[in-house]
Amino acid sequence: MWFAQVETQFPLSNVQNNTTKFNYIAGNLDAKYAAEMRDILTLPEGDPSRRYANLKAQLIDRLSASQDQKTRRLLEHEEIGDRTPSQFLRHLRGLAGNVFPDTVLRPLWLGRLPTAVQAILATQDQANLDKLSQLADAIATTLGAKTIVTEASAQPIRTVPGQVDLGALFE
Repeated sequence: MWFAQVETQFPLSNVQNNTTKFNYIAGNLDAKYAAEMRDILTLPEGDPSRRYANLKAQLIDRLSASQDQKTRRLLEHEEIGDRTPSQFLRHLRGLAGNVFPDTVLRPLWLGRLPTAVQAILATQDQANLDKLSQLADAIATTLGAKTIVTEASAQPIRTVPGQVDLGALFE
């Protein structure tokens, strides 16, 4: 997702050259991610026009959670937190990738919604998941369920101005 966002900015700055793209990404990596990519950044191999594609592929490969990790997180740890039900569904779908169809995702998602929302949605067994998530949002808003926090984190987010923190983007 981070690359999709960055790559939408390249045309706005008239960046078309892959070497310029490589230099932009390399120059904006947080130090801990640059260290992870040291071999790619310091020993560019092969065709200079392929350096950007190689850096992109290696960043994604090395820093993205594996599908096994995402699946484990999906099945064991994810909670709705302060997200709306539809935001939470989109988050779970992102973790699920193409591994889980909606028929499997539906009970996982429903089971992590506030109990009052679950009770109301139990009557909607024929609704597709997208419609159900819209209904869940309306119910949660009406019940004030968005203020219920089921999980909190005490870990501060640390960023340095001018540097890109890829950690949160690849989790």
